Amino acid sequence: MTILAHPDTAQDGDREESAPTTRCRILAVAERSFREIGYQKTTVADIAKTLKMSPANVYRFFDSKKAINEAVVERVTGEIEALIARIADVAGLPAEARLRQAIEALHRDTVARWDGYPRIHEMIEAAMGESWGVCRHHIDRIGAVFERIVRDGVRTGEFEAEDPAVAARCVQAAITRHTHPLLVGQLPQVPEPTLDQVIAFVLRGLRPAR
Repeated sequence: MTILAHPDTAQDGDREESAPTTRCRILAVAERSFREIGYQKTTVADIAKTLKMSPANVYRFFDSKKAINEAVVERVTGEIEALIARIADVAGLPAEARLRQAIEALHRDTVARWDGYPRIHEMIEAAMGESWGVCRHHIDRIGAVFERIVRDGVRTGEFEAEDPAVAARCVQAAITRHTHPLLVGQLPQVPEPTLDQVIAFVLRGLRPAR
């Protein structure tokens, strides 16, 4: 069994070998702190203290606090993307059912994070508001999953779309109110259209004209 040296005392070769593990540890501690006290109040010094390393060593793996913030957002959004992708890849399930389930799962995940982790959600809200690159990429990857489902539906005759990529972006636009971190908190104040109504509208728009 290989024992990794402490990041502050390791030799250069050991540091290189332990880099992925150390990055993961930094992100795990950062995410936990973001959940507990918020990302704005969390400092690199706080993260370093918890890990029993120097702030300078944290900066060896992330060149700024913003880089840590973005990496944590990427971890969170990556979980969502994986969830949606698994639904899109279910064999034998009609495209319409997969699209419905994907939208519902995206909504449930967004609401659950809003209710359960308000401080981590604040960071995602800020990332969306500041248009961090990782958030733009996340939106693109979710759109790519929707596009894959739409293309499957066009291929099987369930859907009709001249340009599946444009259709997928329209789906994203239609469901934004129910899946955007900045907007889900307003749903109780403005309950309609409901998610079911939006999904029904989207699916009607994708079905072939009779």
